[in-house]
Amino acid sequence: MQKNILIVDDHLVVRTGVSIILEEKFKYLNISTTEDYKETLAILDVQKFDLIILDINIPGGKNTGMISEIKKIQPFAKILIFSVYDEETHACPYIVAGANGYINKLSDRKKIIKAVDTILKTGNYLTTDIVNALINASTNKETFNPLDKLSKRELEISELLVKGDGNIEIANKLNIQLTTVSTHKYKIYQKLNIKNIIELMSLFNRSIGLSNQN
Repeated sequence: MQKNILIVDDHLVVRTGVSIILEEKFKYLNISTTEDYKETLAILDVQKFDLIILDINIPGGKNTGMISEIKKIQPFAKILIFSVYDEETHACPYIVAGANGYINKLSDRKKIIKAVDTILKTGNYLTTDIVNALINASTNKETFNPLDKLSKRELEISELLVKGDGNIEIANKLNIQLTTVSTHKYKIYQKLNIKNIIELMSLFNRSIGLSNQN
């Protein structure tokens, strides 16, 4: 039976690469592509899809908020989040929001094929890491928003880092020692299990998405 798939990603190489991988494996797929959120909503209004492979960082995107909007238009379409961010740190909010699966863009060909095949056959694709993260959050009453782990001062410094301030600027604005900023920054990275400012910015974007759900 013919299945309609929509690949949503703002990078031509990604859209083309995933299309080739799927077309080589599955002969019954009809694949369409879009590169931003506005274009995605437009095509969803006129064409039905069985599966939407969705990048979370597309122009005009709304983080987890995209899930409910897409489901309102096409409630029976399955959504596979296709992201550069690790499953362990980013998948849970999207699954809770209604996505049917989450896979890292660095996954090999075999895993991409397995994710698509599993969702088309069973309706969901949840790795062991995602299931464990969901269980831990539930049983331990953990928050899905990692920023909640930070103290008030750590969150304050994180916000300034995301805005582009350096350690010296932060020290001057908060009237604290430069060494204090460095110590807080180290603790922030440790608590959030991140390595650089790009990952910190990603977590802030994710936090905005979580807030939009409430």
